[in-house]
Amino acid sequence: MRYDWTPLWRSTIGFDRLFDVLDEVHRTAEESYPPYNIERLDENRFQISVALAGFTPDEVALTVEQNVLTLEGQKAEKDEKTFVHRGMSTRSFKRQFTLADHVEVKGARFENGLLVIELQREIPEAMKPRRIAITGASAGQVKQIEGKAA
Repeated sequence: MRYDWTPLWRSTIGFDRLFDVLDEVHRTAEESYPPYNIERLDENRFQISVALAGFTPDEVALTVEQNVLTLEGQKAEKDEKTFVHRGMSTRSFKRQFTLADHVEVKGARFENGLLVIELQREIPEAMKPRRIAITGASAGQVKQIEGKAA
């Protein structure tokens, strides 16, 4: 079930992104394939692990565009197989992750049936907090202006 946010769009200004995020959260809750974990390695490093059993690196595409990481998989069926039981899904998929500002994809690798995507937050120097030195006269350096006594 999808929600129609149109009535709310008419009465709000500047909240366009909010409704996009709500819609994305609802859509993500409906889509559960392929399963994934997001792990924080330290303050600025993250790792996404996606379970892709049966896929090869050639069957998976990973792209980043405007803070959206898109993972797509298309299984290439080379020959007809007859399964007695098929418990591993190898259907095509498209999963998107919204990245925060200044988060970059540093690399991706297949490891034990998992696609591991490494992310790093790199805040530009101009945006990092910096300490400002405060200068001024200290108590020991008070100068008195010479003047004539009245």
